[in-house]
Amino acid sequence: MRLNELAPADGSKKSRKRLGRGVGSGSGKTAGRGTKGFNSRSGGGVRPGYEGGQMPIHRRLPKRGFTNIFKKRYALVNLRELSRFEKDSMVDEAVLVREGLVKGRRDGIKILGHGELKHPVSVKINKISKSAKEKIEAAGGKVEVI
Repeated sequence: MRLNELAPADGSKKSRKRLGRGVGSGSGKTAGRGTKGFNSRSGGGVRPGYEGGQMPIHRRLPKRGFTNIFKKRYALVNLRELSRFEKDSMVDEAVLVREGLVKGRRDGIKILGHGELKHPVSVKINKISKSAKEKIEAAGGKVEVI
């Protein structure tokens, strides 16, 4: 047997139904779409959410609250994750992205105070919690908020 001799098993491949090919084919004239109506027309078919003229559920349910389009979304990094950096190293946004600690879209990065820091590091970041700042400075590091 060779690759050019390979073929699917008999009866496993079925040819598609060819619509609108004469009355004798069994699916001619209206081509299986029935007679008249929205679905029989070209471009017909109801849009998503359409309920046959009944008031759609997305209009029946009450609307609540609002979304603040000006809200800032910060990527959060805990203090324990900064201990992977070497002593006296500079930690900023580019370094955190390179190390894989920060991913995706964000408006900035915030350092949170969960965990301990054994050695001093310099941090240049958008936001930092009070406890994280105290722990970094207690370890001998520097914090700069940009």
